[in-house]
Amino acid sequence: MDERVTLRSHLDRPGSQTPHAAAVGEVIEAIAAAGVNTDGDQQKDIDVAADQIMRRALKCAPVAAVLSEEAALPETFNPGAPLCVAIDPLDGSTNLENNISVGTIFSIRPRGNDVLSTFFEPGTAQCAAGFIVYGPQTTLVLALDKSVDIFILERRAHHFVRFAQAVRIAPDTPEFAINASNRRHWHGPVRAYIEQCLAGSNGNRGADFNMRWIGSLVAESLRILVRGGVFLYPADARPGYREGRLRLLYEAHPIALVMEWAGGAATTGRRRILELGAKTPHQRVPLIMGSALAVRDVAAIHEGVEPMFDNSDAPLFARRGLFL
Repeated sequence: MDERVTLRSHLDRPGSQTPHAAAVGEVIEAIAAAGVNTDGDQQKDIDVAADQIMRRALKCAPVAAVLSEEAALPETFNPGAPLCVAIDPLDGSTNLENNISVGTIFSIRPRGNDVLSTFFEPGTAQCAAGFIVYGPQTTLVLALDKSVDIFILERRAHHFVRFAQAVRIAPDTPEFAINASNRRHWHGPVRAYIEQCLAGSNGNRGADFNMRWIGSLVAESLRILVRGGVFLYPADARPGYREGRLRLLYEAHPIALVMEWAGGAATTGRRRILELGAKTPHQRVPLIMGSALAVRDVAAIHEGVEPMFDNSDAPLFARRGLFL
């Protein structure tokens, strides 16, 4: 790009329609600064250290309360502040021993009548969201003002510079990501969709698919923004996975906002992620995200199968056939 736009100048641009735009900018800058200046005590658990770093940064921003993966309940900072933040301070930390990229995921929403109920509103209440990927490059993906922009950290200058503006997800990339080792536990609609992909050019989808699986949500999400495709982390029949595995408030909600504002989609298979409201702070949910066409196809197969048949090996005996 000809023009070098820093994160600060991007946030300062006029014409924002985001509620509390100046406050939102302060919160985003605080999170970005925490991502740059990670100086946690090496002897502490790394998740706890990351949580402490983010909390210190957000206490200096106009934030009424923070819900973190590392705490049972939201922590009140400044009850009169206009914003609430849900955050996963270090997503994918179990991958660090494998040298796989990890990151921070954040969701920003206007404070409602009370702090706790703010977090239980649907994902459509978010006014901004995004994630930071800590890898070979430190990358900030920001969903703000109905647009998704990508920033790269200039390490010497200690600030983020815009790398890609108004990112759009490729509409039809023949690529899917799922942990195929769990196939025997999948419900019928997920198994049916993956089998269609594996059939390649000889099947109904008419294309040979590549499979990807990193196991890091932030890395998977960035790949979809750059390359397209679909990511599936469905519910399955295993104990502890029946309601999905990812957390709604600080994983699925913010990632879904990024996907939708980049022209993609995100669903549980049966419901749009952003329409869901949490009933508990750490509620789990299935997540299928990526290209709008691919997500639509997965949802169509779910729609054609009654929920009571989801554990069946023979989903064709459901309400309608699979191929709509």
